[in-house]
Amino acid sequence: MALVPFAVPIVAALAAALLCVALRPLLQRYALARPNARSSHKVPTPQGGGIAVLAGAFLAVALALRLSPLEGEAGRSLLVVAGGACALALVGAWDDIRPLPAGLRLVLQAACVGFVLIRAAPELRLFPEALPLAVERALALLAGVWFVNLVNFMDGLDWITVAGIVPLAAALALAGMAGVVDPATGWLAAGLCGGLLGFAPFNRPVAKLFLGDVGSLPIGLLSAYLLYRLAGTGAFAAALILPLYHVADATITLFRRLARGEKVWQAHRSHFYQQATGNGFSVRAVVGRVAALNVVLAALAGLAIAWTSLWAQAGCLALAVLLTGLLLRAFATPRASHG
Repeated sequence: MALVPFAVPIVAALAAALLCVALRPLLQRYALARPNARSSHKVPTPQGGGIAVLAGAFLAVALALRLSPLEGEAGRSLLVVAGGACALALVGAWDDIRPLPAGLRLVLQAACVGFVLIRAAPELRLFPEALPLAVERALALLAGVWFVNLVNFMDGLDWITVAGIVPLAAALALAGMAGVVDPATGWLAAGLCGGLLGFAPFNRPVAKLFLGDVGSLPIGLLSAYLLYRLAGTGAFAAALILPLYHVADATITLFRRLARGEKVWQAHRSHFYQQATGNGFSVRAVVGRVAALNVVLAALAGLAIAWTSLWAQAGCLALAVLLTGLLLRAFATPRASHG
């Protein structure tokens, strides 16, 4: 059915919004996020909106599969990814209610990522001629676990996960419609995009509802899987460009904290987007700039796919790195110094 790709994000958004309304009183009672050293909020706020995002996304994809069944292993792969994401959501919910030891949390995350990697994409290779299968799988597992955590680390400001993941998911949904990635990947991306859009009104500054780890962890897994699928088509540069702001902010911050000898698993406020709110940027100014950059990154990723020349792809990646670096520098600089 030709209308399925357009219907998926709409259904996901409506379902997620309705679930946010229905769940919020329960979350207000049992799942309050209280301010800590990492928080940008000042009053206890219900968390768990990620439940609505995931449910909306998976409901929309399930309806799409019902209306237009996919051939081969595509449908089974979607079930595996949904299962891995739901298992990771349970880990996140547990951590939201009663924080887990860092080591146990990491092991459970690795188990969920590994399950999806082996069961949903067993045939996918990025560098078959350069790396042995075991080495590539180990690197993919490491990258997947890091992506799960960096999305969680970056979910510390109202709307920032929406600003970071919606453009990425929308770009991948369009890639599915264009035939760059398979339809199953495109539908999953469209569902994730719609689910986050349905959640967005409840998370706008000042937020009435947070994703919680129950949402940020599986959203990180779904995003990593979608990017892995994109990279598997040969569009490796595009897969690097799309999440570049989130990856750069989280990774640079991690290495800075390691260099200072800090305990990197403890709450903090040293991400660039967090520095920005202390340097005179409003929350809306921060997320607006992040969203605008991510739209530009999505456009550059599209150009990197369209232009098959390695030099053109390298140019798109270099420009993406430059623009991301400029925004990080702006966030780290007090507004008064801009004049």
